[in-house]
Amino acid sequence: MTALDCAWGFYAHRQINRLAIFTLPPEMLGFYKKNISYITEAAVNPDRRRYVVEGEAARHYIDLDHYGDSALAKLSVSWDLALTKYPEDTLQAHGVVPWQIYRTYIRLREAFLVRDPDAILRLSADLGHYVGDAHVPLHTTVNYDGQLTGQTGIHAFWESRLPELFSTRYNYLVGRAAYLHDPQRAAWDAVASAHHALDSVLGFERSLALQMGDRRYSYETKGRQTVRVYSQEYAAAYHDMLAGMVERQMRAAIRMTGSLWYTAWVDAGQPDLFSLMAYAPGEEELRRRREELKKWREAASGADSILHR
Repeated sequence: MTALDCAWGFYAHRQINRLAIFTLPPEMLGFYKKNISYITEAAVNPDRRRYVVEGEAARHYIDLDHYGDSALAKLSVSWDLALTKYPEDTLQAHGVVPWQIYRTYIRLREAFLVRDPDAILRLSADLGHYVGDAHVPLHTTVNYDGQLTGQTGIHAFWESRLPELFSTRYNYLVGRAAYLHDPQRAAWDAVASAHHALDSVLGFERSLALQMGDRRYSYETKGRQTVRVYSQEYAAAYHDMLAGMVERQMRAAIRMTGSLWYTAWVDAGQPDLFSLMAYAPGEEELRRRREELKKWREAASGADSILHR
């Protein structure tokens, strides 16, 4: 597993951002569709920069089980109030994804207020990424890769291998984006729902491994390499046991992403996005993006080849 195999996997993150665009009302749809390539590709930027930007890694997960059985009651509050209960280094060490969703929503709202097209696009892409992460059950636990239960590798199996094999069958008609009266609460609700599914994610795979034994793995050629992967037979059996869970979580992430974009726009006074349709990144912006991407790739290539959330 490479250092970039994290979060939903690049494929699913791109899908979530791209499909969220089609939940938007006409007043937003034109601007977002015009920039669909950027929003889709930039969906993976938070993973790319995690080795360069200090504090980025903690923005992708939260270890709810570290805080005990009443974790949600203790934590599902504003960041400032959480700091009255726990030291900041403890919160950072165990992940801050729900707070990061709210912070990014606030910044997106501000970008709409000042009609900054570059910031709107960049923050929209980032927000979709963090929302996607919040919908992954294994992003809510200390046992994020099954390393504590003899299931190492389950992280990429659930969020990368399964979507890549089966997501073409999913129904992505999730309806229109909805106004969220409490975006911070919505972020915590997403995390709580994902965490509720964690026992099934781990328990089903553990029982299936006992049933299928050596059929758990196979070998596939990827590029010039032959690699060991979870077999398609095993993946199909696990996917069936999950009874649509991966699809449900992807659908929920798509709709919540669109809803947060829409809510930020409404809360900014519904600025006219048609006036931004002529926007195209200038040479300076394009140069900045190229340099950032080069820096992120260099940092990732030098990172340990272990799973990072």
